Amino acid sequence: MRKPFIAGNWKMFKNTSEARAFAGEFLALYEKSDVNVAVCAPFTQLAALKEAFGTSGVKLGAQNMHFEESGAFTGEISAGMLEEIGVDYCIIGHSERRQYFAETDETVNKKLRKAFEHGIIPILCVGEVLEQRDAGKAPQVVKAQTEAAVKGLSPDQIKSLVIAYEPVWAIGTGRTATPEQANEMCGYIRKVLEDIYGDEISEEVVIQYGGSVKPDNAEEIMNMEEIDGALVGGASLKPEDFIRIVNF
Repeated sequence: MRKPFIAGNWKMFKNTSEARAFAGEFLALYEKSDVNVAVCAPFTQLAALKEAFGTSGVKLGAQNMHFEESGAFTGEISAGMLEEIGVDYCIIGHSERRQYFAETDETVNKKLRKAFEHGIIPILCVGEVLEQRDAGKAPQVVKAQTEAAVKGLSPDQIKSLVIAYEPVWAIGTGRTATPEQANEMCGYIRKVLEDIYGDEISEEVVIQYGGSVKPDNAEEIMNMEEIDGALVGGASLKPEDFIRIVNF
């Protein structure tokens, strides 16, 4: 049985003192439930948040990692470094990484493999740009991204994978895919996985929607049959907004 999973993506916001303040305010509002919760923060805040969240049940996520174990990769962070801190999740293949930092389907696949080697659960992001949506190519684009990303992964790895469907045209724009559009694509992603791994495996994969998720639309989104959670951007930066989404 899949549990709802709400993850916040802070992107390049907050310093360490602000992160600690957020954790204190959020935990004062938070009560454990059947909803899994994680905060994906910049690298510099991860150790402080791990300590602040403690045994609360709120999980910790990174926003990126390198696919090599170590090496001359100035400015990069390895999965082993994240594992040492106690990171639970890592966002991989976010559209901003693809757009601004030359992330490809090949590097996404390598990062997924490496994350699993270190016991870190990847949050795989897939999604189409507006031109592809308008041209009716969204399913083909998302299918290709998904198939390339999971290539070579074992059934057990797939069962623990999280996939976030994020239509690029709805990220940070204030524009949101309708719940029906999001639901349809999340269901389609599960069908892509079913064709590769079978029904039993695909039914265990948590599939989130991401793209301008806010307190006032979270309930409607989360009530859709094929949507298991949300990857939340700007609305995860304020404890009072994020808790409303978590308590949808």
